[in-house]
Amino acid sequence: MSGTPHHQPRQALVIGASRGLGLVLADELARRGWHVIATARGDGGELRARADAREGRLAVETLEMTSSGQLAALRERLAGRRLDLLFVNAAMDRGNLPISEVSTEMFTEVMITNALSPLRTLEALRGLVAPGGTVAVMSSEQGSITLNTEDGYELYKASKAALNQLMRSYATRHADDGHTKLLIDPGHNRTRLGGPDAPLLPEESIPAVADVLEAQAGAPGLQFLDRHGNTVPW
Repeated sequence: MSGTPHHQPRQALVIGASRGLGLVLADELARRGWHVIATARGDGGELRARADAREGRLAVETLEMTSSGQLAALRERLAGRRLDLLFVNAAMDRGNLPISEVSTEMFTEVMITNALSPLRTLEALRGLVAPGGTVAVMSSEQGSITLNTEDGYELYKASKAALNQLMRSYATRHADDGHTKLLIDPGHNRTRLGGPDAPLLPEESIPAVADVLEAQAGAPGLQFLDRHGNTVPW
C-alpha cells in the first residue's frame, strides 16, 4: 500500500484473465498493489495459482462473458464494490481465411465474442465503476482500418474494427458519466491468440499497458492507445 495510512488500494476488475494477456495484466496490477478481481471461464487453474501467490490482492470469479445470465449474476455478487478500473479482455481467432471462406457460424461466433460480448459486459458492469474511474477494452492495431494494408486475418480485423466502433458509440452515449474510456492495443504478443512467432512477450508488453492505464486515469473522452501511450489511428 502506498500513500497515507488512510489510502485505499485501487480496485480493478479484469474480465477474461484465465490465460494470455488478461492473466498477466491481473497479476501485474496485483503486483503493483491494486486489489484485483479477475474472471475465468473455467476453473481458472493458472489464475488461481497466481491468486494464491498474491496473498489476498487477487481474487477469482467465474464468468462466461457471452452469457447474459452469468453477467447479471456477477453484477449481483459484486454489488457495493467501487471499481477504479474495469478492463475487458476477450478475443478469439478462427484462423487466416479470406472472408469468402468464412462460414456464417464462424462469423457469428467471432463477432459475438470479440465485439458484442465486451460491450454487453461494459453495460452490465459500468455501474460498479467509481466517478473518475476507467473503463477499458483490449483492442488491437488489427482493428485499425487506416493501418489495414497487409493481407490476412480478415474476420479478426473486422471483429476488432466492430469492437472499436461499438466502443465509440458507447463513449458517445455515456459521454457525461465521468469515466475515462480506453481501447488498448497491446502489440503482437506470443499468446495462444498471437501465435508462437509473435515478437512480444506478455511479460514485456503488459507492464507498459499497466503504465498507460495508470497514467490515463481521469483523462476525458475515448482514446485508442498502444502500449506506449501513443494514439492508434481509427
